[in-house]
Amino acid sequence: MSVQELEDYAVDQAEQTTKSVNNCLKIAEDMKQDATRTLETLHAQGEQINRTHMMAVDMDRDLSKGEKLLNNLGGMFSMPWKPKKTREISGPVITQDNTKGKKASSEQREKLGLAPAPEGKQPSRTPPPEPTNALQKVELEKAKQDDALSDLSNILGDLKGMAVDMGSELERQNKVLDHLSNDVDELSSRVKGANHRARKLLAK
Repeated sequence: MSVQELEDYAVDQAEQTTKSVNNCLKIAEDMKQDATRTLETLHAQGEQINRTHMMAVDMDRDLSKGEKLLNNLGGMFSMPWKPKKTREISGPVITQDNTKGKKASSEQREKLGLAPAPEGKQPSRTPPPEPTNALQKVELEKAKQDDALSDLSNILGDLKGMAVDMGSELERQNKVLDHLSNDVDELSSRVKGANHRARKLLAK
């Protein structure tokens, strides 16, 4: 094999390696996009749970007025009634983790390019001069590989952080859902009691 053939082979292998690294980088970028959508959906779900819990608080306020009215009506028929309450409806709990989660989500959005980042100079890579021989071509491909591997490392770090965020958000939502479920069970019991009381008064 001639020197020229060896040089061409070395350049070809370097280019193939660059292509393989770029393929890995593309896969990682796709994974990051999928993870980003999942994380956004999780945070939207958390906000929806919070709104649902606030509706339960409003329902508790309206139900308390209705219970008071039923008690007053019962007094007119010498049938006083006191609604059975086993617990207070406290509404959604704002935890420190929730506050941290929103801050982390905002920072994550900036990092992933979904939200505007603070103004400042963005680092830019100066394109190298055109190679004139095989050695320079190989060195150019190695530089491309180094850049791609650096990007890949950063993306994998982002994915790891996002996985931690997802786990924390799911754990937080599980606790919030337990609290919401308890409030809903309490409201359901009181609604049944109020309906039963109303039927008894109407039967008089």
